[in-house]
Amino acid sequence: MAATFQTLINGEKPVLVDFTATWCGPCKMMKPILEEVKSKIGERAAIIKVDIDESPGAASFYNVQSVPTLILFKKGQMVWRQSGVIPAAQLTGILESAV
Repeated sequence: MAATFQTLINGEKPVLVDFTATWCGPCKMMKPILEEVKSKIGERAAIIKVDIDESPGAASFYNVQSVPTLILFKKGQMVWRQSGVIPAAQLTGILESAV
């Protein structure tokens, strides 16, 4: 997983990482929002989920204290980060500016 994750975030395409957990209510609220954003962005950016319980190392490395935490990477660099639920239109705008 770690090698794949690094390969993804270091690619040409921006990658939005959704740090999530199965027990998290706000994370469940983010699911349809992320699906809507993905439908608008298409293949111009990747959206991946990282379950903090399954990948505690990644959560620890990026100092994820609460879920959901969204981090946008571009060519391996963190370019944006926010914890909590974010509206689809705002998230789409952030991704649009990165592609």
